[in-house]
Amino acid sequence: MTIQLPDISGNLRAYEPRQEPLALTTGSPLTSRTVFSAAHVVADPFADTTPDSPAAIDWDATLAFRRHLWSHGLGVAEAMDTAQRGMGLDWAGAAELIRRSAAEAKAVGGRIACGVGTDQIAAGSLAEVRAAYEEQLALVEESGAQSILMASRALAAAAQGPEDYLEVYGHLLRQASEPVVLHWLGPMFDPALEGYWGSSDLDAATDTFLEVIAAHPDKVDGIKVSLLDAQREIDIRRRLPQGVRCYTGDDFNYPELIAGDEQGFSHALLGIFDPLGPLAAEAVRVLDTGDTAGFRELLDPTVELSRHLFQTPTRFYKTGVVFLAWLAGHQSHFTMVGGLQSARSLPHFARAYELADGLGLFPDPKLAEERMKNLLSLYGVNQ
Repeated sequence: MTIQLPDISGNLRAYEPRQEPLALTTGSPLTSRTVFSAAHVVADPFADTTPDSPAAIDWDATLAFRRHLWSHGLGVAEAMDTAQRGMGLDWAGAAELIRRSAAEAKAVGGRIACGVGTDQIAAGSLAEVRAAYEEQLALVEESGAQSILMASRALAAAAQGPEDYLEVYGHLLRQASEPVVLHWLGPMFDPALEGYWGSSDLDAATDTFLEVIAAHPDKVDGIKVSLLDAQREIDIRRRLPQGVRCYTGDDFNYPELIAGDEQGFSHALLGIFDPLGPLAAEAVRVLDTGDTAGFRELLDPTVELSRHLFQTPTRFYKTGVVFLAWLAGHQSHFTMVGGLQSARSLPHFARAYELADGLGLFPDPKLAEERMKNLLSLYGVNQ
């Protein structure tokens, strides 16, 4: 049996779906790397909303997906960019998501870290930015989750130079009750973050970023670098104080960064590990045995799918992530908060389906095929 898939030129071609999924099961905890999947949220498809409305979330399906990730030994990075933070999910929705997910993590023994930002304000003074960060930091700490200090659009707009970043982050780190993860999200994920750390010169920005960490190494568990620049991440990793981890956020180069070299390696906090969760966990278990080649053999073939989902405009990668969750049976519909399901084209979806199916990511390949055909029919493609 074949399915007709459109390519970017508008032509249809026959594709023969895989018959059996990759055999993956839950297993022992991961030991050699700390691995977080930044998880998506499941929209309520029956809510009467508009793209500008507050997010309507299907809490049962959203929490079930987090249990799926935990069952494979992955940590959950909650209320991050992958959860459409600032792209359909406002602070009120994120706060509720943090509360519910942290409680669920406690109930099942799952590891969780949650995003701390400033998205309750659109803009403001440095004092207002600091207060917004403080409000969110308090909520995450009260929930019992680890905090991830995310890059702030409001801070990028208010800061006059590196010294403002040093002051704001220094203040937050001094008052954090437990070590946090610092997140540097590049402008390819959010154009409003251009010039973060006080400079569009990445070398200068890196120096400021590392200065923040060097001043408070006891308050920084690690950093998450999302610049899609493997060599820069390696260079930053080698300059970190002892005991401060690097969590790769590079969805283009993660296998080599996690595998590491003779001078060190990266842990992981990745949006691509939302659809790759079980396979990623299996690969790290192989790495736990010291088998780096086996790890790369499992994970390297996934990079083509990741680069496809994260192609420019990179910020719309969430659409592909949710699309694959629907095909995999983790949710009953392909609807996103903010109407973001419309952010990618039919040829993009077709290629994502083909690549994911080829990797054996769908637990029920027949269900995925049927759902892909349903989507195609909505676009007028008859099988």
